[in-house]
Amino acid sequence: MNHRRARAAHHAHRLRDLHRRILESPVGLGWNRARRMELMHRAMGFAALGFLTLVPLLIVVAAADPASGEGFARWLGEALGVSESSQEEVRDLFGVPDEALQRTTAFGLAALTVFGLTFGSVVQTGYERVWDLPTARWHTMWRHVVWLALLIFALVAFVNNPVPEDAGWLGYAGALLDLIGTFVFFWLSQRLLLGGRVRWRALLPGAVTTALAMLGLRIFSQLVFSPLIASNAVTYGPFGTVLVIQSWLVGVGVVVYGGALVGRLIHERRTERRIRSDFGLP
Repeated sequence: MNHRRARAAHHAHRLRDLHRRILESPVGLGWNRARRMELMHRAMGFAALGFLTLVPLLIVVAAADPASGEGFARWLGEALGVSESSQEEVRDLFGVPDEALQRTTAFGLAALTVFGLTFGSVVQTGYERVWDLPTARWHTMWRHVVWLALLIFALVAFVNNPVPEDAGWLGYAGALLDLIGTFVFFWLSQRLLLGGRVRWRALLPGAVTTALAMLGLRIFSQLVFSPLIASNAVTYGPFGTVLVIQSWLVGVGVVVYGGALVGRLIHERRTERRIRSDFGLP
């Protein structure tokens, strides 16, 4: 009986030790912090608010851009990386851009801008939760204006400089430039929305992981969301396209917040290793 109890105690000790190692591992730390900051909940809020507040503003901005050609539908199609048939469904969903521009009043444009700034505030709150920072004071709201302008500029630059599929090595160079541009945007976004409370060097890993994750999401969209748009449009009509776009926006929210969270973990690991090396610790 004592032998069995000893074996049971030894087994329980090994399980506790394994559980502790998992919790202290990068994966365990990332999981606990993602759960503590309610990552999926924030990503779903990101998608809902993005569709309700940011998309209407981008529709009007894209309609005012003479080089965009097909307006916001083209912007969204390029971001999703979907096929031509799926882009047709997106165009049908968002209608004719000229009508959106002609029917928008100055008051309506101002209201859309306010809604867009609200979305920037949501992104800032998510970044603050990633870094366990208090909410910024009201007088820093000017940063939302700068961030919104930066976002629109980045979208215009990305969509109006597409990479042809048969461009050869130029296509790879263009894709690399898009990746670098995405990295710079998210690096600036974190620094700007956090009000300079986190150093550039600490934000660097998060910008890199977010840019790479956005590239992965675009490839995933080409493989999964593109055929889903075509099939859902037949089954559910325009509502099916909305469901796929909303799912994609949830994925973008996970990438934006999750990339910053992974970046913080990488920064902390690098800092810990540097401290151990400076003090000669194992």
